[in-house]
Amino acid sequence: MRDSAAADKRVEALRRLYPEASLELVFDNPFQLLISVILSAQCTDARVNQVTRVLFSRCPTPQDILALSQEELEEMVRPTGFFRNKAKAVRACCQELVDRYGGRVPGTLEEFVRLPGVGRKTAAMVLGNALGVHEGIAVDTHVKRVSQRLGLSSAKTPEKIEADLMQLLPREDWTWFSNALILHGRRVCKARKPDCQACGLAPWCPYPDQA
Repeated sequence: MRDSAAADKRVEALRRLYPEASLELVFDNPFQLLISVILSAQCTDARVNQVTRVLFSRCPTPQDILALSQEELEEMVRPTGFFRNKAKAVRACCQELVDRYGGRVPGTLEEFVRLPGVGRKTAAMVLGNALGVHEGIAVDTHVKRVSQRLGLSSAKTPEKIEADLMQLLPREDWTWFSNALILHGRRVCKARKPDCQACGLAPWCPYPDQA
């Protein structure tokens, strides 16, 4: 059973380390963040930002992306890797945005997860960071790893991990919490070589004793 008092201390320590945690993806509106998150799969945010700077300058709307040929779109997203699949996913998502929502990005989790290739993680990330709508916690590989190491969840699936994490803090903090865990996972609590000695969460973390 999770120790709620210990969990609270870890959340408080995380807040001190990352009081204003935000995504490292660069975006000006919900549509840009949605496309950026799709392109970010198995790619660094820095590389995605380089690609989207060019992509959005040419194609600021879903309609503009649909006006590109498949080959043009593939070439533009090529640096993010898996470019053929990503181009198909971006095109399918844009087509649904145009057909179902008139080119706008929807505002609820239920609508978001109907978009092709968009699951709860992407939906929660875009809703929380671009629209200020906190309907979930985005559980990516960093959130999963850090939350398990901190003893905040012993669950294995993203859905169950998310359910555990949502119980730890109020809804309005869900987006911040996800962003903070992502940053901590990238900067300190890395997959292969976590820097436990430099970790500000170490005094409350059971992982160093288990590693």
